[in-house]
Amino acid sequence: MSPIMVGIIGIVALFFFIFSRMPVGFVMAIVGFIGFGCLVSFDASLNLMAKDVFAVFSSYNLTVIPLFVLMGQLAFHAGISARLFDAAYKFMGHLPGGLAIAAIGACAAFSAICGSTNATAATMAAATLPEMKRYNYKPGLATGVIAAGGSLGILIPPSIIFIVYGILTEQSIGKLFVAGILPGLILTVLFALTIVIWTTVDPSQAPRGPKASFGDRLHSLSGLVETLFLFLLVMGGLFVGFFTPTEAGAIGAFGTLVVAVIRRNLSWKGFVTSLVETTRMSCMILVIVAGATIFGHFLAVSTIPFEIATWITGFDLPRAAIMSMIILLFLIGGCVIDALALIMLTVPIFFPVVIQLGYDPLWFGVVIVLITQIGVITPPVGINVYIVSGVARDVPLEVIFKGVVPLLIALIVGTFLLIPFPQIALFLPGLMK
Repeated sequence: MSPIMVGIIGIVALFFFIFSRMPVGFVMAIVGFIGFGCLVSFDASLNLMAKDVFAVFSSYNLTVIPLFVLMGQLAFHAGISARLFDAAYKFMGHLPGGLAIAAIGACAAFSAICGSTNATAATMAAATLPEMKRYNYKPGLATGVIAAGGSLGILIPPSIIFIVYGILTEQSIGKLFVAGILPGLILTVLFALTIVIWTTVDPSQAPRGPKASFGDRLHSLSGLVETLFLFLLVMGGLFVGFFTPTEAGAIGAFGTLVVAVIRRNLSWKGFVTSLVETTRMSCMILVIVAGATIFGHFLAVSTIPFEIATWITGFDLPRAAIMSMIILLFLIGGCVIDALALIMLTVPIFFPVVIQLGYDPLWFGVVIVLITQIGVITPPVGINVYIVSGVARDVPLEVIFKGVVPLLIALIVGTFLLIPFPQIALFLPGLMK
C-alpha cells in the first residue's frame, strides 16, 4: 500500500474517532502512532511517541499556556468579569440592545486577560445571561451574543491559539499578540453595530434598560481600572520589549493575583479552584499539542502535505484565488474539528504555501484565528454554542445557533476586511522594537 493511501486511511480514521466523541489529543496520538508504524516501523514509532510527548511537556515555550490560563482563571474567580459587565452596562444599557452590547464589551475586556474562547464564553454566560433574561431579552439574541462574543477570547491578546501558531511557525508570539489588537477592536465594533441594527429592526428582541446617572457611571469605572492595568502591564511590556511572552504570562498571572488579594475578592476556595482548572485545561491543551505532533510526523512520512502543497500551487491562478481556496478549506475544517486540533493539523501543511505566495506570516496568523472563531460558533462542532447551552439549559440548541447567525455575518465581514487591508493586522507589530 502506498504512503499516500495509508495517510488517507489515517485521516479518515481520525475524523471517524473524533466524531465518535473520543478525546482529540488521544485520537491523533494513536492514529499517528499506528500510521507511522505501518510506514516506517513500530520500534521507530514507539521511539517517536516517547520523544514527542517528552518534548511537548518539557517545552519552555509552551509554559506560556498554563500561565495565561491561570491569569484568566484568577480573574474569573476574583469577580473581575462581573465588574466588567457592570461597568459596560452602566454606559450602554439604555441603548438599543444595550445589555447585549455591554456583554460584547465585557467579552472583549475579559478576553484581554483570559486567552481562551471557551473560558470567555462560559464566564460571560454565567455573568450576563441572568441579567438579559431579567430585562426580557429574547433567548436567541442573548445566547447568540455570548457565544459569538466569547470567540473574541482567541483574537484579543493574550491568545492561546496565537501562542500555538507562533510556536508552529517560529513567529514572534509578542508580535502575534499585538497583531490581534486592532482586528479584535474592529470585530467588537462590528458585533455592536450588528446588535444595534438587529434590535432597531425588531425592538421586541431587546427592551431598553434604564439610563444610569453620571455618578453611577463614574463609580462603575473602578471595575475597568484593574483590567486596564493588567492589559497594559502584559501587552505594554511585550510591545516595548521589556519581557518575553512567557515572562508576560507569569507577570500577568502574578499581577492578577495581587489585584485579587488587594480587593479581597478571591477566596481560598476560588484560588484552589483556579489552580485545579488551570491544571486541567493546560493538560488538555498539551495533550492535543503532543497528539498533533505525533500525527504530524505520520502525515510527513505519508507525503500528503507535500502533495497538497504541490497541487494547490500548481494551479495557474492569481495568488489571491489560491489564498481564497486555502481560507475555504480552513472554513470547512473549522466547522467539523476542534480549533486547536485544526491549527495543529493544517498550519504545517499550508504555512509553507502561504509564505511561497508572498503573504506575511503575522497576517496569516490573524486570518487563521478569525476563521477559527467562525468554527467555534458553527455546527456541528460550535463549541461555544454548546458551552452557552450548558449554562442556559432552558434554551434549545437550535435557538442559540439561530441567534448566532447575524453575528456570524459580522465575523465573516471582519475576516474579509483583512484581505484587502492587511495593515489592520500589521500596523501595530510594525511599530514594535
